[in-house]
Amino acid sequence: MPERPTDQIYEELRPLLFSIAYRMIGSVGEAEDIVQEAFLRYHRAQSEGEEIDSPKAFLSTVTTRLAIDYLRSARAQREEYVGEWLPEPLLTDPDADTAQHAETADSLSLAFLVLLESLTPVERAVFLLHDVFGYGYDEVSGVVGKSEDNTRQLAVRARHHVDDRRPRFEASREERERLADRFFDAVEEGDTDGLVGLLAQDVVVYGDGDRRGPAWRRPIYGRDNVSKLLLGLGTQLMKVGATFRRTEINGQPGALFLDRDGRLISTFSLDVADGTVQTIRSIANPDKLAHLGPVANVRALLREIHER
Repeated sequence: MPERPTDQIYEELRPLLFSIAYRMIGSVGEAEDIVQEAFLRYHRAQSEGEEIDSPKAFLSTVTTRLAIDYLRSARAQREEYVGEWLPEPLLTDPDADTAQHAETADSLSLAFLVLLESLTPVERAVFLLHDVFGYGYDEVSGVVGKSEDNTRQLAVRARHHVDDRRPRFEASREERERLADRFFDAVEEGDTDGLVGLLAQDVVVYGDGDRRGPAWRRPIYGRDNVSKLLLGLGTQLMKVGATFRRTEINGQPGALFLDRDGRLISTFSLDVADGTVQTIRSIANPDKLAHLGPVANVRALLREIHER
């Protein structure tokens, strides 16, 4: 069988490799760099005469090992992170078919990616490759350099850990979207009663700004605290021309918060279950937003708000 052109292999396998890398490390830019490096190594191996029977196996292995190395080097940085750490937001396709969306909503949500942070890098790789991407244990053992029995044990340990804490989402995609529309309308309109009625009693807000953007250093708990926080924030920012643009973030209902010039202030993502908003995640760290477009000068916005 003749070898397929490298360009064809790139087009076919890049989405899979990016999906692996992003779920492993939670960074869009770094995941893209890892995939690029994997293809460079594939091209180098070919040019040196190495016979590669399965480009998918070769590239999956390189991608996963690079991601493991990245996680090992990044863990100390995350331990020193100011406030809550959240993955970089990824805009997903709200028009995807139902089966594809169900898979995305489960394994790509911010809640799920945060949960994966509690696994070791190798456990994370084993769990994702086998349980999410459907690789056989024989394939996974070769990727992580463990025996097949050891790989199975790692998968069982990771699966138990994940299943005990796996996030729940509203079963109906349409219901999630309807509730999210009402939520963002209430925030924009300053509708206290409407907002409070949409929030779970134990709702929680997580905010990631690090040192570079405004954020809440600790989670905000409870319906009353969360509603006051959101309505106060909404009122202040609407006064300076900020708006919401509804979208889908990591498979869940969300919105982009934009300044008057259309530059990104933050993203909001909602976890909806049992007919209420259970969790809200806001990412305002400009380093994590730059891949989505121009980022607002939040310090200037805050000065403008304080001067009013």
